[in-house]
Amino acid sequence: MKSKTLNRILICAMVSGAVIWQTSCSTVPVSGRPSLGGLVSDAEVVKMSVEQFEAMKTQFPISRNPKYNAMLQEVGHNIAKVVGYDIINPDWEFVVFDDPSSINALAMAGGKVGVFTGIFKVAKTKDDLAIVIGHEIAHVSAKHVNERLSKAMIGKSLGAGLSIFTGGLSGAAIMGAYGFGSQLGGLGFSRQMESEADEVGLIYAARAGYDPRAAIDLWERMAGEGSETAPPEFFSTHPSHGTRIVNIHLLLPEAIREYDLAKSGGIRENIIVIE
Repeated sequence: MKSKTLNRILICAMVSGAVIWQTSCSTVPVSGRPSLGGLVSDAEVVKMSVEQFEAMKTQFPISRNPKYNAMLQEVGHNIAKVVGYDIINPDWEFVVFDDPSSINALAMAGGKVGVFTGIFKVAKTKDDLAIVIGHEIAHVSAKHVNERLSKAMIGKSLGAGLSIFTGGLSGAAIMGAYGFGSQLGGLGFSRQMESEADEVGLIYAARAGYDPRAAIDLWERMAGEGSETAPPEFFSTHPSHGTRIVNIHLLLPEAIREYDLAKSGGIRENIIVIE
C-alpha cells in the first residue's frame, strides 16, 4: 500500500515537473539556451529589484569622481542601446558606489546598474569596463534571477506536497538571488550562469563597439587580485579564472566578427534609441 502511494506521489511529481517546464520555459538571448524562469513574475522581479537598488543608494556612498562617472555613463548607455529589447522596458540608471576595496559590479532587473570604485583597479579602459557591464547586464537579459527563484520555488513546492509556492517575493530573497545576503545561500549565480553571462556579455560589448579582446587582460588582472586561498573551481559557483579565459578565447572569433560589424557601421534590429 505504501509502495503504491509512493509511486503515485512520484508520478505526480514527474507530471507536475513536466507541466512546470513546458509552461515556464523561456530562451536566453544570444546563447539560445532554454531556461526555467517563468514561475516568477517579471513585473515583481523588476519592482523588487528597483526597490533594492534604491536601498543600496542609501546604504553605500555614491562616488562623485567625474572620470569614473563619465566612463560608466558612456559605456553603460552604449551597451544599453544594443541590448535593446532583450530587457523589457528598462529605466536605465548607472551608479558608481564609492568603495575602493570592493572590486565588484552588478546589474538588476529594471535597468539598474552599479559598479564599485574598486572595479577600476582592473577595468582600466572603456573596453575593459564594457566587458564588465556587458557581463552584468547579461545576467539580467538571461533572467538568471528569475531562474534561481523559480528553481527554489519548485524545490519548495515538491517538498510541501506539490503545492505551488504563491507567496510574494521578499527583498532578502531578491538580493540573495543576486548573490547578496543569506537567502538562497547568497552564493550568486551558478558556474553555468556565469559562463553564459561571459558569452552573452562579450557579444553585447562587441556590438556596442568595444574590443572583446580586452576580456583576456581584464580577467587576468582580476585573477591577480584574487587570493591564493580561493577555493578550487569544483567547490565554487564561479568558473576559475583559467577556465574563464580559455572559454573566452573560444568565444572571441564570433565576438570579433560582431565588433568588426559594429566598427564598420553595421546596424542590428535590436538597437534602440535611449533618450
